[in-house]
Order: sequence, then structure tokens, then C-alpha cells
Amino acid sequence: MSTTRPCSPGDRGPEPGDAPGASQAGAPGVEASQGGAATVASGSPGGRQVRRLSFDGASGVVPLARDFARQALYAWAWLPAATADQRAAAEDVLLVVSELVTNACLHAEGPDAMVLTCDNKVIRVEVSDRGTGQPAPRTPHRAGRPGGHGMFIVQRLCLDWGVVRTPDITGKTVWAELGAPA
Repeated sequence: MSTTRPCSPGDRGPEPGDAPGASQAGAPGVEASQGGAATVASGSPGGRQVRRLSFDGASGVVPLARDFARQALYAWAWLPAATADQRAAAEDVLLVVSELVTNACLHAEGPDAMVLTCDNKVIRVEVSDRGTGQPAPRTPHRAGRPGGHGMFIVQRLCLDWGVVRTPDITGKTVWAELGAPA
């Protein structure tokens, strides 16, 4: 697992114009949602599907992010799940979304944007914030102790995860990738 590599092994990196928070109000496929703005871009090269959510002025960002991710999972046919494995994979995505957005709320003054990208094999969750901290699982992990489980959960559920920082810009994007259900 990586906490510093900007892209997972074999990843081509972000597509041009795929900057987190790059939603375009008024563009086709954009809908406002409780103070945030959602952008849906489908039919990308390689079968990639992309959805963006800006948290600008939004309240209740964790449930907003989960609802947005759930809608994407339905659009991408991860839900409704036909098998227990498929339902577990979808629930893992929703849990990772919750953990990354919650961490941005607790440690970075809240999230700025979330980008979900899906292809046939992997779903990628990216949450951008203005925080300077470096997320890391607490070690040693103590299951009975309250708090401090977020990045441990992300590490356990995901194929890989990491942090992207852009020079001369405050903040970071924490990303995590999960495998598609069998």
C-alpha cells in the first residue's frame, strides 16, 4: 500500500481536464445537489465513466457523498447487486467514500470535491481538500479503541490508495481504488 504515490501501478494518471472539483455549473449532465454541484461524464475512452461532486457550500457532506456514490453505483450497474459478493463490493465503495470524506472533515476543514471513476475492473474514489496533513493508518491499530480506524479501513478494503499533491497549491487529493465485483 502506498501513501505517497500519486497513481496506482499501471495507472495512466488523471485524464486531461480531470482535476478534482472541476465541475462546470450549467453544462450538460450537471445538476445541483444541496449546495454542491454534480457532473456526470460518461463514455470516456477505455470505457471509463467519471462523476464529479463539488462540495462548495454544501452541508451534510458525508451523507451527500454517500448518496452521490450510491447513484453512481446504480448508473454503473454495481447496484442492484445480484450476488452477496457484488453487494459487498458496493458497500465497500460506500464505506471508503464515507471514510475519506469524514477524514477531510475531521483533519482538513472539509472536502472540496469528490471524483469517482469507474472502468470494467476498478472504481477510483478521489477526495480533495485544502489540508496539509498526511493521512496514514494508525499503528499499532487497536480494534477496541474508539476513533482512528478510517485509513486502516481504507487500507484493508482497497487495492491501493495514495495522496496527490500539486506544487504551489494548498491541499491534496486522497485516492483509493477498489476492485469491481466478480
